[in-house]
Amino acid sequence: MKADVLVVGSGIAGCAAALAAAREGADVLVVTKATEPEDAASDWAQGGIAVTQSAPAEFAADIRRASDGTADPEAVETLVSESRAVVEDVLLDTLGVAFDAVGEGTDADAEANADTDTNSFDLAREAGHSSRRILHVDASTGAHVLRPFLQHLSARDGVHIVEDATALDLLTEEGTVRGATVLADGEVEPVFAGATVLATGGIGDCYARSTNPAGATGDGVAMAALAGATVSDMQYVQFHPTAYDPRTDPRADDDAQPFLVSEAVRGEGAVLRDADGRRFMPDVHEDAELAPRDVVARAVSRARDRSGRVVLDVSDLDFRDEFPDLAALCDDRGVDLDAGIPVAPSEHFLCGGVAVDDRGRASLPRLFAAGECARTGVHGANRLASTSLLEGLVWGVRAGETAADRGRDEAETVEYAPPRDSDPALPDAFADAKFDRLGRTMDELVGIERTPDGLDTARARLRRLKGEVDAYARTRVSRSVYELRNACVSSLLVARAAADAPSAGCHSLVDPDGRDGGDGSDGSDDAGRGVTPSADD
Repeated sequence: MKADVLVVGSGIAGCAAALAAAREGADVLVVTKATEPEDAASDWAQGGIAVTQSAPAEFAADIRRASDGTADPEAVETLVSESRAVVEDVLLDTLGVAFDAVGEGTDADAEANADTDTNSFDLAREAGHSSRRILHVDASTGAHVLRPFLQHLSARDGVHIVEDATALDLLTEEGTVRGATVLADGEVEPVFAGATVLATGGIGDCYARSTNPAGATGDGVAMAALAGATVSDMQYVQFHPTAYDPRTDPRADDDAQPFLVSEAVRGEGAVLRDADGRRFMPDVHEDAELAPRDVVARAVSRARDRSGRVVLDVSDLDFRDEFPDLAALCDDRGVDLDAGIPVAPSEHFLCGGVAVDDRGRASLPRLFAAGECARTGVHGANRLASTSLLEGLVWGVRAGETAADRGRDEAETVEYAPPRDSDPALPDAFADAKFDRLGRTMDELVGIERTPDGLDTARARLRRLKGEVDAYARTRVSRSVYELRNACVSSLLVARAAADAPSAGCHSLVDPDGRDGGDGSDGSDDAGRGVTPSADD
């Protein structure tokens, strides 16, 4: 099989790349593990998509501040300067996404938006943002963006989508990427492409608790790394502060599943309280619940350790009217909203990944990456809320345009050795048990706070686990085995990078003997970020 442009992944970044390449006249093949839109992390996005309003410099400053001062200024400028045009072109004009309008919000919303360039929309504010600039559809924006995107591509000439298909490895010839081997319908087939765009999402399955959908196994990062591409900033794994925590909910059923509680809820006035009912964030940061995501996540984690439980108090909101989708999720799990929503940090987003430039080009010729699997430099050490969809859209379009120019009529058949599949298939329990070991190691030792000794132990465990998995992967071809391999590779890259890097943003390296025991900062992670001492110090 041949294509001008091969896109691996069907989230917003993959869709944007496919659309942009097709607009340039390229023949595009999209290969995706997904069989339903909800299989992609983009479909799960709640908060929305931040867009430049009348103060682009303020937006850029917020991104840099959230990143702990580590974001690439040129990448930030690219994101901010192109955000408005790409959202209007793709989401509004092409897809017709019906973002919430001011009339659907409150009078206060209308007044807050009155001096903006998009005052017809109900713009939200989330943590780390200094003003309202987030387009949204209730608290389920991703589904309202991704589903019409997939429908549009499915009906578009020049784009062919293959679902329930797994990219196994990149095909290379003398260091140049020529496509990928793909497992579909039980058969392995090479796909030769003039250019290949990785848009495979994050690494949620590397952790026991994540806000990602199942299947976020770091495929793009691992395939690129194994092929020799540069991967960077893997230590920056962001944890969302407020995922529903059934473990501390006395009304939760044994099989109750966690879910993300959007930043927008805190943006509208919800507050965090510990088990004693104390609101602790004002003692941690001058912006309280609207502090950068990494600061809030660490504070929630420490408050849970100290008091046993943290809840998100929504009593000052008209929660059911403002967030009906979230209210329904709470009702499904029997959450007592009067008592607050029990929350805990959960793995959420990889800020590092395949290193790319401003056009999505990776270090290997004819290889591109966009979305969560790419390290663009926009996020630095910590991502600002509601910039992931925007980054995927901006870099997806740029990567698709450039890939089309590079790959049109350039697909070449090259020699390749098909993977061996000589041994019997493994039972599902094999991969499940290995993923359990992986998740326990990452949660325990490479989680929201890390120690040097813990990272040494993690690397040793991960090397052993990867060795075991590699032994099976050499003679077996299956989605579960390759996903397990990719998750092990990605996890080891995170642990190695974390051991070699100083604390910044969501990479918090602590001294277990020197850290305070309260719910504030340890004095180093958040220096210069507006953090105030904890009341318990």
